[in-house]
Amino acid sequence: MQKKFYINGEWVANSEFATLQSPHTKEVIAEIPQATAQQVEVAIDAAHDAREQMANLTALERAEILEQIAQLFQDNRQQAAEIISLEGAKPIKFALGEIDRTVETYKFAAEEAKRLTGELIPMDAAKGGANRFGYTIEQPIGVIGAITPFNFPQNLVAHKVGPAIAAGNTVVLKPASQTPLSALFLAELIAQTNLPKGAFNVVTGGGRVVGDALVGSDKVKMITFTGSPAVGIGIRNKAGLKKVALELGSNAGLIIDRNTDLDKIVAKCVVGAFSNQGQVCISLQRVYVMDSVADEFIEKFVAATKKLVVGNPLDPTTDVAAMIHADEQVRAKNWIDEAIGHGAQLLSGGVISDDVFEPTILSNVEAQMKVSCQEVFAPIVSINRISSIEEGIKQINDSNYGLQAGIFTNDIKTAFNASKKLEVGGVMINDIPTYRVDQMPYGGVKESGTGKEGLKYAIHEMTETKLIVWNQE
Repeated sequence: MQKKFYINGEWVANSEFATLQSPHTKEVIAEIPQATAQQVEVAIDAAHDAREQMANLTALERAEILEQIAQLFQDNRQQAAEIISLEGAKPIKFALGEIDRTVETYKFAAEEAKRLTGELIPMDAAKGGANRFGYTIEQPIGVIGAITPFNFPQNLVAHKVGPAIAAGNTVVLKPASQTPLSALFLAELIAQTNLPKGAFNVVTGGGRVVGDALVGSDKVKMITFTGSPAVGIGIRNKAGLKKVALELGSNAGLIIDRNTDLDKIVAKCVVGAFSNQGQVCISLQRVYVMDSVADEFIEKFVAATKKLVVGNPLDPTTDVAAMIHADEQVRAKNWIDEAIGHGAQLLSGGVISDDVFEPTILSNVEAQMKVSCQEVFAPIVSINRISSIEEGIKQINDSNYGLQAGIFTNDIKTAFNASKKLEVGGVMINDIPTYRVDQMPYGGVKESGTGKEGLKYAIHEMTETKLIVWNQE
């Protein structure tokens, strides 16, 4: 089936296509149009021309549009989830969960659209401020270029489209090459709402063409990107004075203290490490366990992992399916072999079976191994023993990344100490670093990126603060 672009409220045909294959079955599921730079410019022009109409919408009108999108996702929940499973091989149970979160995300955006306010400035607090009245207003910045990844093809898109609409901006969306059907399905839903034509556009194609055109256009005022550090850094270097929000890589770490309930911890850790085949920015990648409980934790964790169901992503019982590309599975296998070659112990998995990379557990992994120091983005978790919490904090901080981290402990001083010393954007106390709800601020430090997602915080990134001062003399 040949798909079309969505530009200026219309479906636009194209002559150049790329085949889209299911990661699970390898069958061709669609022909995806490949945009030229000129076609991207047409989409940018449509978004640019729609700016005034979009900015003139009332807060209530913007909120109602976002509520419409949320309701349409609720009404089409099963279909939206099946598209994710088909093109991204995400197990359907997790795809349904993503759509539920997508509904919440657009609802949060609708609520924040009604709360977008500035603040009063106490002008007379300064010597020269007498008889002056000051306040700020938040104004939309204009056209936003959104470049999104494959692993959450609806919810991570919602984290860019939702706040953009809430703030009164227009959008040109470039989805990941492996998951364009979800973005085009979003366009089908948005076409049923009251959003002005041109305010939302979807252009598919290669990053070097579509992404570079968005970054290079003077009409695009902000780029919001989720993806690899190499691409994100390249975007920032090319963006000039554009606003740039980057959500990049991670190798999320977790510390497990003594005297914790391992039975409760293990179930969370298995989900954190292996949901969506580990292809999650905050997937649990490194676990540091106190010596006194390490043997028990490892035994329980391995046993629970071996109970995971591996198979067809459309089967509701499946926990783990194929990774996004076969070459990614080969890369993951090479990284495991490297770690084992340097003394790591393979506790479970480590093989590709029926085209699925099995959930893999390693122990005694050296910090400089790729499975530890780089973003593994695969169903691989490393478990190392520590003799103190300080050692665990040091190990987590010994990283180029800093998105989120977690610690399980029953000692309040230990928890407070870790929350201050961990060099990350978010610390989860008595939870896995993979924990996220969609209204919370989300973003990292170091090579994990710049800026914050979470609706309220993303909206602030997508507006300009204007100061108004009245001289009453």
